[in-house]
Amino acid sequence: MSDTLPNPDECQSGGCQCGDVRYRAPRKPLALYICHCTECQKQSASAFGISFIVRRDTFNVLQGHPAFWTRQTASGYTLECAFCRNCGSRLWHQSSGYLETLNVKAGSLDEPVDLTNAIHIWTSSKLSGLAIPDGARCHPQEPGGLY
Repeated sequence: MSDTLPNPDECQSGGCQCGDVRYRAPRKPLALYICHCTECQKQSASAFGISFIVRRDTFNVLQGHPAFWTRQTASGYTLECAFCRNCGSRLWHQSSGYLETLNVKAGSLDEPVDLTNAIHIWTSSKLSGLAIPDGARCHPQEPGGLY
């Protein structure tokens, strides 16, 4: 993680539910994904996960020491999942297949994200009855070249 970031006006903060872990990230993502895979459904205990993609060198842990849980992805990479040791909130994921970026769990950001232009991935696993907006970019699985 980086010790310096761009202009503070271009950054935002986030953290876990209990406040033990706090971080700073860019205000604008490289990409915003709504993932409908079964792993994100389990991780979020909901219909999907939201990943706010940033460059690793623009992300900075300000307070606390997250724990990591590791799993293999469908594409064969290792995914390290950061979470708070105290409250268990998932904070970000970092993949061995994408060394320049990490996926901030958007629900951990202090400011809500705008999902208008989010890209829906793993729609082949989407829960029945969940409507994806007309015109949204969609991929039935993980498209190549993801951040």
